Amino acid sequence: MTTSRLPAGLRPRFAQDLIEETLADTPITVIQGARQVGKSTLARSVVGGRAARVVSLDATAIYEAARADPDAFVRQSDGLLLIDEVQRVPELIRALKDAVEEDRRPGRFLITGSANLLEIPGTEESLAGRAETIVLYGLSHGELTGHREDFTDRLLAGDGKELSTRTGTLTREQYLEIVCAGSYPEPLTRQGRRRNAWFDNYISRILTRDVQDLSRLHHLDRLPGLLRLLAANTSGELVKGRVAQDSGIPETSLTPYLDLLETLYLIHQLPAWGDNLTKRVIGRPKVSLLDTGVAARLNHVTAAAMVPGSVSEAAGSLLESFVAAELRRQLVWANTPARLFHFRDRDGLEVDIVLESHDRRVAGVEMKAAGAVSGGDFKGLTFLRDKLQDRFTLGVVLHTGRDAVPFGDRLWALPYSALWS
Repeated sequence: MTTSRLPAGLRPRFAQDLIEETLADTPITVIQGARQVGKSTLARSVVGGRAARVVSLDATAIYEAARADPDAFVRQSDGLLLIDEVQRVPELIRALKDAVEEDRRPGRFLITGSANLLEIPGTEESLAGRAETIVLYGLSHGELTGHREDFTDRLLAGDGKELSTRTGTLTREQYLEIVCAGSYPEPLTRQGRRRNAWFDNYISRILTRDVQDLSRLHHLDRLPGLLRLLAANTSGELVKGRVAQDSGIPETSLTPYLDLLETLYLIHQLPAWGDNLTKRVIGRPKVSLLDTGVAARLNHVTAAAMVPGSVSEAAGSLLESFVAAELRRQLVWANTPARLFHFRDRDGLEVDIVLESHDRRVAGVEMKAAGAVSGGDFKGLTFLRDKLQDRFTLGVVLHTGRDAVPFGDRLWALPYSALWS
């Protein structure tokens, strides 16, 4: 689609307002996310109109200077200091803490990291109370089209009337093309083998160079195989015994490897949600790749390979991963803070994604890879609605068709494009 090939500098990032607000009242603002999601571009956009010094630890000389004397490095500017890829020198976290202890002026530091800084060995010095972290994910579809999404806010407000106006215009294959393109800015400008080459090189770099900076685990050479296994079961429940057996990593050692992939923002675990509704809730998390372009490439599938009746059955799990990723992106700038879960019990009741706001309102989202929806698709959502009563705001089944259709009290079938339209 033409909107996905806009020059990177013209794409709005809806997290920018939040970053600027944070700089106004917090000493250290942290932008974290996977490599190549646009952290550096966004950070430079934020400091563009300010008196700021910009340094990147990807530059060899700057990296060596930071390692040699972290304390002097963080004190090199009296104004705003932007440090890019700070995870490469974890000792800077302690130096930043000490500098802020001496001078707590807001807006002193803007730092970016391609890993969760608090999960990296050597960063035990907490920045609690001194820093605020904004996670930057890949481009949402609304950022590509220039429309600020409010789907999560509408869900948790129970605004089915407004969502029902969002009829679709795309076909199933077009949705799957969006899914396979992913959310990283660079591959969105490419097609075919050039896009595949980008994904291959990206995965290789992350799982060879970057992991060496962050971890001393013994079986790092098995990470590519582990990531492929998780991609093949993206949005599936995490059964550690099975994953350990297939990856060759001992089950007793598997958790640190999963944590490392999550620290690098390659995967995300969706915890189980129960809320004491039933004692038969299954408590295993789901695991999905954060970028569906990476997942599709690791599965060697394209939109054309997922037509109805084809050999590949990846469409459903990739669409579920795509929706989960879109909702995570929207929650960064949403007006209603919320967390994502999934629900399933031993009787077969399930809801793909459960959103729970901080004031305990609950909404549910189910995904279908087809355009036809029936009442049976609302079984899990109906269960939540009836159990939660007034706490339940809205239940939605997303589909590849074009119509918005009511299916009872607070239940709607909507096209996938309702996420961003």
